[in-house]
Amino acid sequence: MRITGGNAARRILKVPKGLDVRPTPDLVKQAVFNSLGARVVGARVLELFAGSGALSLDCLSRGASSAVCVEKSHRHAEFIRNNARAAGFEETIEIRTQDVFPVINQLAERGQQFDLILADPPYGEKTVKKM
Repeated sequence: MRITGGNAARRILKVPKGLDVRPTPDLVKQAVFNSLGARVVGARVLELFAGSGALSLDCLSRGASSAVCVEKSHRHAEFIRNNARAAGFEETIEIRTQDVFPVINQLAERGQQFDLILADPPYGEKTVKKM
């Protein structure tokens, strides 16, 4: 897994071992970012179900102004922190270690707005019932 574009392109990202995280494949990320084009530059990004945080880190590499990653797992959030630090994005990323659904309400109550929201939820019944 790596950052696919921008000033940190080709930086290798560490991800948790096992099947708990399904990192978005590089070809899919490239297709998404090719579609978004210049909309990423200067964007405030919210990544829900962040997992490895790879999408947010790719956004920051491509010129996003900030990113908020929401990841329920403390273990996975630590990987996001370490990757952000290694890529030089620790000042522009916020990692919230909690369930996505309460965070959405909290962000709305604070009036926080985003230009780009990315969500790649885990597979399974537990998520389907909440959406």
